[in-house]
Amino acid sequence: MEHTVHDRTDTCGHPRNGVRVKLTILGGGGFRVPLVHRALAGDRLIDEVVLYDEDPLRLRVVAAVLAGSGAAGPAVRIAGSLDEAVGGADFVFSAIRVGGTAGRVRDERLPLAEGVLGQETVGAGGVLYGLRTLPVAVRIAERVRALAPAAWVINFTNPAGMVTEAMSRVLGERVIGICDSPVGLVRRAARAAGADPDAPDFGYDYVGLNHLGWLRRMTAAGRDLLPGLLADPAALGGFEEGRLFGPDFLAALGSLPNEYLHYYYFRRETLAAVRAADATRGEFLDRQQGAFFAAADREPGRAYELWLTARREREETYGAESRAASGGWRRDPHDLDGGGYDRVALALMRAIARDERTTLILNVPSGGALPFLDAGAVVEVPCEVGAFGARPLPVAAPDEHQAGLMLAVKAVERAAIEAAATGSRTAALRALALHPLVDSPAAAARVLDAASS
Repeated sequence: MEHTVHDRTDTCGHPRNGVRVKLTILGGGGFRVPLVHRALAGDRLIDEVVLYDEDPLRLRVVAAVLAGSGAAGPAVRIAGSLDEAVGGADFVFSAIRVGGTAGRVRDERLPLAEGVLGQETVGAGGVLYGLRTLPVAVRIAERVRALAPAAWVINFTNPAGMVTEAMSRVLGERVIGICDSPVGLVRRAARAAGADPDAPDFGYDYVGLNHLGWLRRMTAAGRDLLPGLLADPAALGGFEEGRLFGPDFLAALGSLPNEYLHYYYFRRETLAAVRAADATRGEFLDRQQGAFFAAADREPGRAYELWLTARREREETYGAESRAASGGWRRDPHDLDGGGYDRVALALMRAIARDERTTLILNVPSGGALPFLDAGAVVEVPCEVGAFGARPLPVAAPDEHQAGLMLAVKAVERAAIEAAATGSRTAALRALALHPLVDSPAAAARVLDAASS
């Protein structure tokens, strides 16, 4: 039996009988929570935000940041337990980081010691993060199903595709994964091609898995703008993905890849850049976040000011290793606003709660949209969104390269899900050894043993 938020709203999407709409954020002590609250401030969709986190210091600091921001957002409450947080929720954001930033440091350093890429969501580092995160994410899904069966779970937790698929085995279509990388790519490419991504006649075709997708068509007034953009080195040099991949390779590829594919296409260069850096991204964030939370806890009156400074530094240094591997360049000012995923989440909630039909690139079960994957395989594709949730829209068939890479990485995700569910070392080894960025089963076994010790 299907349940929707409209069970509690009238035909216009307004709450019935004064019932308050509750959003729960799991990982409520996360650094980007203020971005979500800021996005909600301009909309009356949510009445109450409930924060839950297992780290009380981070919760205190985030509450202080919100209090100091002056944003007229919804009321904020801190929950003392997971069950209290999710009980009766209309929407649940899952934005957890199992093991904290220290866990990320380990995920990245262990593979690097074996000469393979360590990255939060890609390669061996992503597999290690998934193995640690999946059991917790599944437990969350089970508690939501028990205590808030009408809730929609919006998953931010990385690796987003893998985690969303594991949660969907409990929650079905009521969990939807989101990522800001695809929408950022589409908007940057549109601007570079001289198009307005918000125009009613603008369209696009995108297909892939999370952090593994391609923009393959971009239309305005029925004309495909992508071939002209790919043939224009100056225009490509005007936005991030164009600079990351370079005009020659993009012309050969015939599409615009998601920024995370830089780790696959330029693995030698990115690995060298990561190894040459003074610190991994995880080490940088571990230090920076630790310093911010400690300082803001000492001076809660300055928490918002300190958060703004730390957020700016975080955005300026995002993707530093890939930029170093592609010649070194600074991020564009319009890409430093932060968030993106918060705005996607708000658009998704509005569409569901008010039945405001829209199209968003989301992580959902394919439902047969891609014939070479089964219906339960979570993919990242454009979806129609409304009170019914998110439905994959038809997409053009991936080419052999795209399909091959998607199948390879999906096999890794499925092996990791099996390993997390059963405790099987064999499945965990298969997940690591079969990843396209891990070039040795022996190295994969050593990484797994080191992670298990």
